[in-house]
Amino acid sequence: MCVAAPMKVIEIDGDIIRAELGGMTKEANLAIVDERPELGDYVIIHAGFALHRIDPEEAKITLQLWKEMGVIDEIPD
Repeated sequence: MCVAAPMKVIEIDGDIIRAELGGMTKEANLAIVDERPELGDYVIIHAGFALHRIDPEEAKITLQLWKEMGVIDEIPD
């Protein structure tokens, strides 16, 4: 089973983003994303690619559930 993480975009350099979740950062490619994100947006990242830009409220609901399950310690601002 694979789990794709909703992460907050903190840097954009061409088609590469850096996104953050719980203090961990990850680079992802935007080649297949459905809607190009901007700084501060949330995206679903899997296997090095941003797959989907998601609504911030949807991301926070998902992250709150992950926090309640003990998967993450904090929800990004």
